[in-house]
Amino acid sequence: MRLAASLLRVYQATGLRAPGFFPRLREMESLAPRVETPFFFDQIGRVFPARGERRYRVAFLAGCVANVSFARLNEATVRVLQANGCEVTIPEQQTCCGALHVHSGLRDTARGLARRNIDACVGDAFDAILTNAAGCGSTLKEYHELLEHDPAYAERAREFSTRVKDVTEFLASIEPPIEPSGEPTARLGEMCETVTYQDSCHLAHGQGVRSAPRELLRRIPGLTLREMPLADVCCGSAGIYNVVETKMSMDVLKSKMASVNASGAGRIATANPGCMLQLQAGVKRFGRGQRVSHVIEILDEAYRNATPENSASRRPARNG
Repeated sequence: MRLAASLLRVYQATGLRAPGFFPRLREMESLAPRVETPFFFDQIGRVFPARGERRYRVAFLAGCVANVSFARLNEATVRVLQANGCEVTIPEQQTCCGALHVHSGLRDTARGLARRNIDACVGDAFDAILTNAAGCGSTLKEYHELLEHDPAYAERAREFSTRVKDVTEFLASIEPPIEPSGEPTARLGEMCETVTYQDSCHLAHGQGVRSAPRELLRRIPGLTLREMPLADVCCGSAGIYNVVETKMSMDVLKSKMASVNASGAGRIATANPGCMLQLQAGVKRFGRGQRVSHVIEILDEAYRNATPENSASRRPARNG
């Protein structure tokens, strides 16, 4: 993946585009994620200390493509967790969650990946196993079903699944750290923006998590959350659906962007990297210049805006 990402980064940096006589390749190119450097791979295996008193120990599963295309999102996730009193471990032996393999019917391959992730996390005293990708989380929470007939892993898979949380689900379930004076330890800076939230299908329908991302956004002073019509209707990304059924996917996306535009918001928040890529393509084709962000990125921005201490460094502090 490092090699493929490095080659794609060079291609993207040149500004070249696929020839016009390859229209299908042009379509694929428009949906390809941007490569972000430095990659997040170097952070895997590290432990990041909580800011202030440690209240929780969590494991963060960084994904696969996210390590090269959403490296800044992964860093923001670690910072937000640190600000909320979490010691964050990025398990060294983690691997792909297996979601796309399950979607494609490659269940034996997915089972092998599941076993490796379970080995990387189960046994340590983590309060939660977290992901910032709703598509990954939906599959991670189903490991107990994937391995229910495996005598060596069935019980461990059940334990793993019970501890998996979407990062927004986890943050909304814990109280913010409080100083002895009663003030929050980590302050959220004011953001004078109007934001609309797009439900990821894998989060809203697959995991039943709807209110948590909205609750986190409402905690930010000055931010106005404006609901879009049909917020939980699919954006058309759906794993690899936008690649294998591009025309239908773009029709779905056009309808979704009509809902976004009707909200009047200048920023679109969601909780899944696949949705982010699709919505970014939607803004280019059908939108009004809206920004597209993960809920965690908006929270991270609010924390960094609050005090000079929080904005001093954009890389998460680490133990080593």
